[in-house]
Amino acid sequence: MLRRGLALGGGLIVLILIVLGVKGCLDARAHRELSDYARNVTQIVDETDQTSKAFFSKLSDPGTLSVTEFVAEVNADRSAMDNYASRVDGLSAPGDMSRAQNALELTYELRGSAMTEIADKMPTALGDAGAAKATAAIARQMQKLLASDALYAAIVRPEIDGVLAANGIEGSDVPPSVFLPEGTKWLEESAVSSALSGISGSSAGATPGVHGLGLGSVSVNGTELGEEVASVAAEETAEVEVEVENQGDSTENGVGVTVSVGGTELQGSIETIGAAETATVSIPLTPTPSGEVTLEVKVETVPGEQVSENNEASYTVVFE
Repeated sequence: MLRRGLALGGGLIVLILIVLGVKGCLDARAHRELSDYARNVTQIVDETDQTSKAFFSKLSDPGTLSVTEFVAEVNADRSAMDNYASRVDGLSAPGDMSRAQNALELTYELRGSAMTEIADKMPTALGDAGAAKATAAIARQMQKLLASDALYAAIVRPEIDGVLAANGIEGSDVPPSVFLPEGTKWLEESAVSSALSGISGSSAGATPGVHGLGLGSVSVNGTELGEEVASVAAEETAEVEVEVENQGDSTENGVGVTVSVGGTELQGSIETIGAAETATVSIPLTPTPSGEVTLEVKVETVPGEQVSENNEASYTVVFE
């Protein structure tokens, strides 16, 4: 009995040692996977920050870059962001990292799509026709970059560092990542326009002199809109005619006009308006609204325009 007891006790000890050994191996493997994940994220973030610095450095001071060279470099930055997004999508999120991984993927989706839109609009923004509208589109993408920074700071970094800490892993915390420079001016369309005007050979920015547009008369199918509620026949295809006045002393090109109704934005453009002249753009309302709606009409500002209060108005229209 004694020998049997000793054998049983020895077997139990061996079993405990095996279990502890297996658990230790599994714990070590889990720690290694978490550390590797954090290291991969850190590498992508560091490279992203370098791309951000390069892009906004060019935007702040393009130096002697020509339009062609500048566009090529912005496209290279866009390609780099696409690469980072692909690498993020390919990460394997171990343990409890799934929430952080999902937020990280969204962060890079926002950054990638913003840089794609910026790169696509850049040639037009640096050209003549449509420059103002393209510049405004670039400025709007800065908001998307700001949102990506907020998402990373609020969810991605705290989640990753929290999981690492919960597993007793030290020294692997991921760094902050701010793509859009803090305290940035780049959310302002005027700042983007001013920066692009400094690129050699660019038509962006304002020429010397007074610049200013004004919203003139607005009508729907010949019915002029005003402060009173206007009635328009609904059986016809509705078309908004917007008159724009050039109140400055310089010719303006690529003037954008937006008509908003029911949350839908419809856009039109006037190729050129001479100084002190007026021009009209027709924007179809498709499909034709029904009942009482509010039409919001806005003329996009041009480089150098200081006063824009007279560039927009709202009208109440009843389609019957």
